[in-house]
Amino acid sequence: MTDERIETVVLAGNPNVGKTTLFNALTGANAKVGNFAGVTVELKTGHTFTAHGRKVRILDLPGCYSLQGGSPDQQVAHRALRGEIGEIGRPDLAICVLDASNLERHLNLALEVIETGLPVVIALNMIDVAESSGLRLDPQKLSEELGVPVVPIQANRGKGLVELKQAIRHPLPPAADAPWSTGSDVEDARRSRVLALCEIVARRPTAHTSTVSDRLDSVLLHPVLGWLCFIGIMLAVFWTIFSLSETPMGWVESGQIWLQDLVANSMAEGDLRDLLVDGIIGGVGAVVIFLPQILMLFFFIGLLESSGYMSRAAYLMDGVMSKVGLSGKAFLPLLSSYACAIPGVMATRTIDSAKERLVTIFVAPWMSCSARLPVYLLLVPMLLGGSEGGLVQALIFTAIYAVGTLTAFVVARVLRGRLGPEEIVHHFILELPPYRAPQWGYIFRHLLERAGAFLKKAGTFILGLMILLWAAQTYPKLDSEDPAERLEHSIVGRISQVIEPVVRPLGFDGRTGTAILTSFAAREVFVGSMAQLYHVEESDDETQTRQRIRERIANEKRPDGSPLFSPLAVISLLVFYIYALQCLPTSAVVAREAGSWKWAVGQFVFMSAFAAIASLVIFQVGSLLGF
Repeated sequence: MTDERIETVVLAGNPNVGKTTLFNALTGANAKVGNFAGVTVELKTGHTFTAHGRKVRILDLPGCYSLQGGSPDQQVAHRALRGEIGEIGRPDLAICVLDASNLERHLNLALEVIETGLPVVIALNMIDVAESSGLRLDPQKLSEELGVPVVPIQANRGKGLVELKQAIRHPLPPAADAPWSTGSDVEDARRSRVLALCEIVARRPTAHTSTVSDRLDSVLLHPVLGWLCFIGIMLAVFWTIFSLSETPMGWVESGQIWLQDLVANSMAEGDLRDLLVDGIIGGVGAVVIFLPQILMLFFFIGLLESSGYMSRAAYLMDGVMSKVGLSGKAFLPLLSSYACAIPGVMATRTIDSAKERLVTIFVAPWMSCSARLPVYLLLVPMLLGGSEGGLVQALIFTAIYAVGTLTAFVVARVLRGRLGPEEIVHHFILELPPYRAPQWGYIFRHLLERAGAFLKKAGTFILGLMILLWAAQTYPKLDSEDPAERLEHSIVGRISQVIEPVVRPLGFDGRTGTAILTSFAAREVFVGSMAQLYHVEESDDETQTRQRIRERIANEKRPDGSPLFSPLAVISLLVFYIYALQCLPTSAVVAREAGSWKWAVGQFVFMSAFAAIASLVIFQVGSLLGF
């Protein structure tokens, strides 16, 4: 008896049509994300059963507006439909998901999928949105015109799924003819066919009827009011993240301390206990504590995307981005980078132009990610007499974010000019979907995926890194009770002695240089290293620990009796952390997305050198001016 072959069904469609929602509805908890051989873009696979109980494999392709573009997402979708990805093979059927309220935009891709010669089923999603806007569709007529089954569905509520499964029952429907694709100008013929189909199958309200989306866009896309709304929304998002994340971050911190105490009280003193308590739990916990902030930012990004506002923000930003050689497509990757550069770099896959994509990847780490926050929270109050909070601190934080963003734009402008003009002109085509209620299921599934990816990184790469750093700070051992003396005798301490002449012109001493060195792989380590190097006893309360470090280092003096951490030295250190990359996981993702370690190494070296030179200029010029 031989095993029955499992047929492959691919889901194709434009972005934001509910394709992933349909995928999740069909596959339930069976979804699996992976990279196939020769494919850098993650593809989701899962299984479902037809109405007759036949098991089929479902493959969720990246959303794209056409199969002809040059972005990685479009290329993967095209190759998968053509059967050019060996591990997948030629699909047995394609489900083309269309937004029923926007057929003019989405039918073009459906025609391209039919042209591949695959059997096709069209899923008319968001049929409720179309009907609420007064649009009347004739799915049966559309099916007759195209020669493929057409099924109205509402994926977010599971409506129409039974009928869709009926449509993919065995034997599968035959491939349809594509008579428009035989002429010399296929693109024009395809566009004419789309317009003709819309005339036949869609009945619209009068052209002068103003929809809710039209009325909202009159404000949100207004040349003045639109920008005020955009700035207000962005400020509200960041204010909410920073003001509401303290509580869940405290929960994570409490859990970390509880676990450290549990292990410390359960084991005898020794290197193994120190490794578990300080190296693994303390090191990984220092990274995991930022999970609430990252998830909150992804929640708001998902909320803005799902409601339809993100497309409007990209439309507004397109004019600004064009000044630096980028398009509105770079806006979302750069916005995501404020939470973490890794998803921001990965989000560049939607950019058609390879040159624009490389530039966006290069400058994305200059969007101040949440890993820089502990350093800012330690240093900024030193400019304000040691107190945390308040309007002045908020303004300084805003200035820090603005400096990183503006520098990124300037570097993008320079780098874009050096890469030369585009060989093929890529027009920024953006679809403005109607405003709709957020798809909470999609948002929270997205959050779970991000949380899982972040914790996986913390449990693998960062865990290994923390173990190596712990070993470098512990060995060779010195028979002393003084932690600072033991650290100076260690590998890290010896390296810091070597680099002290390098960091002194920047306004730092050897201990600060050591803290910078230990944080090169992950910026968050800086605060803990400073506490250890300056003999500061860490408290269960993170705020209290920062306060103790500030009080301790504020009394440090240089050989000439001047304060070691003068306001000028603090600003120099802040500038260094605004610009330095210091995130090896980001470098690894950049190497994968750019297709070369040379690009990642070049970015790391450039940003590190830029940070050092900027700090050097700040400190030396400031000293000459008497600050």
